[in-house]
Order: sequence, then C-alpha cells, then structure tokens
Amino acid sequence: MQLGYVTNGFAHHSLPAALEVLASIGYRSVAITLDHGSLNPFAADFEKELHATAELLAKYQLRSVIETGARFLLDPKVKHEPTLLSQREEDRLRRIDFLQQAIDAAQFLGSDCVSLWAGVVHHAAGRKAALADLTAGLQRVVEYAERQSVTIGFEPEPGMLIDTMDSFAELLDRLDSPRLQLTLDVGHLHCLGETPIADVIRRWSARLVNVHIEDMRAGVHDHLRFGEGEMDFPPIIAALREVDYDGGVHVELSRHSHDAPRVAKLAFEFLSPMLR
Repeated sequence: MQLGYVTNGFAHHSLPAALEVLASIGYRSVAITLDHGSLNPFAADFEKELHATAELLAKYQLRSVIETGARFLLDPKVKHEPTLLSQREEDRLRRIDFLQQAIDAAQFLGSDCVSLWAGVVHHAAGRKAALADLTAGLQRVVEYAERQSVTIGFEPEPGMLIDTMDSFAELLDRLDSPRLQLTLDVGHLHCLGETPIADVIRRWSARLVNVHIEDMRAGVHDHLRFGEGEMDFPPIIAALREVDYDGGVHVELSRHSHDAPRVAKLAFEFLSPMLR
C-alpha cells in the first residue's frame, strides 16, 4: 500500500512541479488526471511530455494511475461531458477515443490502472437506455485495454449512473471482465451511507486496484481535508492492510489547488503514521 495524491489537487502546478513537490513530501504514488496542463493527450507536445513524465516517475520512484475525470477537457462549457452516457453517438465516441488515449498513456508509463466513471444521466429514454449505452461503450474500452494489457479501475461516483456498490455490481452483471476492476473512493461510501467502510473493502478486495481518500460528511459530496469531516480512518486503513491491498491510496482534494503544497503535506502527516 503506497500513499499517493491525485493531481487534480495541483491544478495550478505543472505536472513536473507537482511530481517534485509530492515526492519531496514523501508520497510514493501519483494519480495523474489528464487535463489541459497535465499530460493533455490533445496537445501538440503530448508525446514529449509523456516521455518526460516517465523519466520523472522513475527519478522520484513514484507509482502511477491515470485518472480521466478532468472537468472541462472535452467540453469547455459543460463539466465532465461528453460521457459514455451522452445521447449522441458522436459524443460517446469522443469519450471512448479519450479513454483509449488514456489507456495508451497508462501502458507507456506502466501505470497500475486507468480510472474512469460512468457520467450523469441526461438520457431522454431514462436509466435503462443510459445503462445500455454505458455497457456498449465500456465494452469497447475494456476490449482496447485488454489489447494493451492495461487494467480499468471503475469508480462509482455520487450523482452518476453508477453511484453505489450495488449499481457497480449491476454493471458487472452486464459486463464482467478481468480487466474491469474497481476504483474505490472511501469518502463516497461515507457520503452515500455505505458503511461500515471496512466491510465494503473486505467484500470488494478482489477487484480493488485504486483507492481515493479524503474526509467527508454523510449526504454531502464535498471532498474535505482530514479532520473537517466525520470519517474514522484507522479502521479503513486497517481493512486495506487486512486484505493485502498493495496499490495506491490517493488523497483527492481537487478544490484545494490554491494551497496544494501545504494541503498535501498536512494530508501526508495525517495519513502516513497509519500506513506504517
């Protein structure tokens, strides 16, 4: 188990600068959110940046995950759109193309997984049609990941089509593949009342490839600094240790980029004693 940080919490830093700061604090994993200033696959210098990132990960001895939840990378006007649930096929294909580029980046960097989510339902035909679109699009993504020998970490997200562990199980009933694994955000579990969190970890340990962690309050999807929410973290870390989880435990504080170095250091000081 390696303590890490999601780079959406370093939105005002270049990726090289963020990696330097995180490594200097003591983090040993990084979840790289592909975004305008961070390994943008649509940028002209993407290949150059990808090679430079591989060198920096090796230099700082950092493991990595590729995250695909950038807010406005694909559409500058609408947060997180388009998704695999978008009503227009051309929009769903744009998301699929982006996810395939993320898989290519993960393959090159030797990342633990590509983390993704479903999206919000805007489908006029309702949840059933949206689930069918998600399954069809995700099938293509998983097949591509299989060809590239890359693992997918699917993240249930509050407010999205796949939000709870029950809905994730429903998705697996439609599409089950060794490449389709789980990104588990423990704050989301607390937010949605899926507790005890340690029991969820034990139940889903065989699928677990990526963990997000932050503090949170019940019923409110707001990623908080540790100590500002209601969560009890020692049992969570103990459960991860009990199931021999060996991936990254990534702090996700995307609304704290304005104070990123200090917030990242405080998070490390809070969590690292529990991981020893």
